[in-house]
Amino acid sequence: MGLKFNIKEFKDQGQIPSFLTCDGEDRVPTLQWSDAPKNTGSFAMIMEDPDAPGGTWDHWIVFNIPSNINEISQQQPLPASALAGKNSWGNMNYGGPCPPDRSHRYFFTIYSLDQKLNLPSGSDKLTILKAMQGHVLDQTTIMGYYKRINKS
Repeated sequence: MGLKFNIKEFKDQGQIPSFLTCDGEDRVPTLQWSDAPKNTGSFAMIMEDPDAPGGTWDHWIVFNIPSNINEISQQQPLPASALAGKNSWGNMNYGGPCPPDRSHRYFFTIYSLDQKLNLPSGSDKLTILKAMQGHVLDQTTIMGYYKRINKS
């Protein structure tokens, strides 16, 4: 069966609602997952936009999510043991879709890992991906589209 992944506010390959973007409240979406491998030691999640003009833009990175957690949302803060990676803005917060030019694709990937990553908070995506090599038990991705409503 494998790892199952759901985003409450939109379906895979669907339109991302504006309240999750820079045109709205920039609210954290509700991510839910289940059916992780039994020996999962932690989860990691990466949200990225490969359609950004300068190359892939990292919007949100979280790692060392405890294996007993199966949801991230605005109302469900992450435990202190979960760490944030540095996004392309240089901060460690969620940054919602905000494409400057046209409709972009946003990929949310959840990874089941066999251990926690021995990395500090604020690590960048490449460092995190390198540390994950050989430790990914399963992964799954949801993709959504967004085009700016009020591009100014």
